[in-house]
Amino acid sequence: MKNIKAIIFDAYGTLFDVNSAAKKCKEKIGEEWESFANYWRSTQLEYTWLRSLMERHKDFWEITIDSLDKSMKYFNIDASMKDELLDLYQVLSTFPEVKITLNKLKEKKYKIAILSNGTPKLLNQLVKSNNLENMFDDIFSIEEAGIYKPSSKVYDLPVKRYSILKNEIVFLSSNTWDVSGSGNYGYNSIWVNRNNNVFDNLDYKPKNEVKNLNQLLDIV
Repeated sequence: MKNIKAIIFDAYGTLFDVNSAAKKCKEKIGEEWESFANYWRSTQLEYTWLRSLMERHKDFWEITIDSLDKSMKYFNIDASMKDELLDLYQVLSTFPEVKITLNKLKEKKYKIAILSNGTPKLLNQLVKSNNLENMFDDIFSIEEAGIYKPSSKVYDLPVKRYSILKNEIVFLSSNTWDVSGSGNYGYNSIWVNRNNNVFDNLDYKPKNEVKNLNQLLDIV
């Protein structure tokens, strides 16, 4: 790709493993821990979309709590685990290749940023807990726009901050709807397909598809 000035990452599921909180409690949750984690995540995302459509905004931490409540009830998980799961969600683990990939990208002098549904507090805590403080030029939260992805108002944030063109940005996400949203907006969007999933039919085909972030180094 040519004339790229910024490389921007989604956070949840792309840099940080959203299932790592439940995984650390899998002995307590039982054999359905992964199904529970996936249900929690899908409910969380549904709530972001529904609240955007209803114009009833809550921040991502509040939505995380609300979606966890429903998920724990659905899977009959002891309510005493709620605080533990929420604490772990604030310190999610990165995927193994994240730090080395970010280091190599920094050497290439790109602007490196996060663009996420998360609140500034949540995102800064994730970055700090994984020792990534010096990796990012900016951490963009949808709270600046007051609406969740895939609103164009969210994807506007880096364009306005850096005073660059949409097609001068490479954006990476593991979420197909986020790739479609950002790609239709005008980014060069790359799908991080870690789990051999099938892409959506939403009027956009990813510029590239990678299995992990290491493969980005062969593209930019």
